Amino acid sequence: MEERFYLCIDLKSFYASVEAVERGLDPFETNLVVADPSRGEGAICLAISPAMKDLGIPNRCRVFEIPKGLDYITAVPRMKLYMKYSADIYSVYLRFISKEDIHVYSIDECFFDITHYLKMYNKSPKELAVMIIDEVYRETGICATAGIGTNMFLAKLALDITAKHSDDHIGYLDENEFKKNLWFHRPITDIWGIGRGIAKRLEHFGIFDLYGVAHAEEKLLYKEFGVNAEILIDHSKGIEPCTIADIKAFKPTTTSLSNSQVLFSNYEIEDAGLILKEMAELMSLELVDNGLVTNSISLGITYSDRNLKSSGATRKLDEHTSSTRKLEKYFLDLYYEIVNRDALVRKISISVNRLVPADFVNLDFFSEYIVDEKERKRQQAIVNIRKKYGKNSVIKGMNLKDKATTLKRNKMVGGHNGG
Repeated sequence: MEERFYLCIDLKSFYASVEAVERGLDPFETNLVVADPSRGEGAICLAISPAMKDLGIPNRCRVFEIPKGLDYITAVPRMKLYMKYSADIYSVYLRFISKEDIHVYSIDECFFDITHYLKMYNKSPKELAVMIIDEVYRETGICATAGIGTNMFLAKLALDITAKHSDDHIGYLDENEFKKNLWFHRPITDIWGIGRGIAKRLEHFGIFDLYGVAHAEEKLLYKEFGVNAEILIDHSKGIEPCTIADIKAFKPTTTSLSNSQVLFSNYEIEDAGLILKEMAELMSLELVDNGLVTNSISLGITYSDRNLKSSGATRKLDEHTSSTRKLEKYFLDLYYEIVNRDALVRKISISVNRLVPADFVNLDFFSEYIVDEKERKRQQAIVNIRKKYGKNSVIKGMNLKDKATTLKRNKMVGGHNGG
């Protein structure tokens, strides 16, 4: 069987590097933070330059965690600019690798199946990686790191862990190298796909690294993690059967839409309810625009006090709907049931689940079909107008209230300043 090779490329401190390049500065020599100062000292830094990382400052720190007295540039996030750079870099990738062999993992990270390209370019996996990375830097000024592996999991680990200890910032792992160098790696949360929750559950069984997982009793792991234990067991042995072709062929059996909003400040319960109402309206319009309806909603609430447990719940509805009027009521009813009334709200997350095409829903004689259809037509008209004239071309009275956020957020991209 032909040995496969995968490449995973990450654009180093991407947002911060873009801001440095735009200013004609070297991100490895410049202290630069990408953050929105209007959100106060508690604002999360979306990125910091490599120069600041070298000082031991964590990438996703908050502004107040940056050492006092350190001189640095603050760059307000410009998501449209970052998306343009990302698209330009993707066009560079396409000169070397077909889109069928590229999986875009995030705005700054991509996987490549380079198996059949090594012979084409007459290069080793590392030489091909260097060729692509050098071209990206030559055209955009953005530096990248890379991981090479005999499957996607190993390529990702080579990027996340091995490359950091390599002078050329390119790591390599096959199954033997993996067992030799990463089997006993700790903390286990450095491993792709293992978060604090999984780590804590493994810790309960005295497992602190992938060697422990690989040599644990499989029955125990399946009892604890269910079907997800299979992935954990495979990864503990350096195995990953999924390919980029598998990812591109995958079609989910269920669909959902979700949205979350970190509020600009700590919100009282009633004011946060207004934000939820705005979010429900925007979600309903997205459903209409996509010709979908839902019969299940989920809501999550995070509080300003980090010591307080978040509130969350999912509710099955008695009908399929995309009605703004109904979804606002369903979400608000759920909100007032689960919210901690003695706390201040900092983040709201919503999702609509079990989506199906509106045409597939059976309607009975006693339904509110006529009322809903009139509303759906109004919603579609709003969607069409906003597409043509901008998101703020049609607004509601609630969007003008002091604590409302829709007008401001409509000017953002991905929840950040569009630039």
